[in-house]
Amino acid sequence: MSNPSRRPRADAERNRRRLLEAGRAAFAAGPVTMEQVARDAGVGIGTLYRHFPTREALVEALYREELEQMCASAGVLLAKNEPIRALRLWMDRFADYVTAKQEMADALRAVFANETVTVSLAREELSVAVQTVLDAGVANGTLRDDVRADDIVASVVGMFAATSLAGGQDQLARMLDLLIDAVRKH
Repeated sequence: MSNPSRRPRADAERNRRRLLEAGRAAFAAGPVTMEQVARDAGVGIGTLYRHFPTREALVEALYREELEQMCASAGVLLAKNEPIRALRLWMDRFADYVTAKQEMADALRAVFANETVTVSLAREELSVAVQTVLDAGVANGTLRDDVRADDIVASVVGMFAATSLAGGQDQLARMLDLLIDAVRKH
């Protein structure tokens, strides 16, 4: 029986990391097979299935990792930029994040359907990240104090959905600028 608190072996962790990187690249390129992910990671199919027994398990791991990185980026951006600029840069990253998820749409629907990951939990985590930036902006007087982080997240999601057709990137950028202007303290 394995000890759940024991760290994975270094080679197992390295293989897992390579599989996630290969999976991310493969999904970004279009339709993907598990065999392709294993091949691109330089491991056997058995190693892939030991780490990710199903396609959905791989997609879930990718989604969770990218969500964590997206949330962490708010603090990183805030450490290097004024709050208003950090918020705008975060919105751009969020739009890129959502765009990348389109490639995994079918597999993500299966993950959401079995409720191992929920949209509401993801939005909650994203809202916590945005709240960090909003709090800093309120503290330095650049952002309004009546803005809710969950409204920012929902607005960006809605803007992305409304502009996701071909040529929508320019419109999305303009809409994000409007949102920034709306939350700026005048």
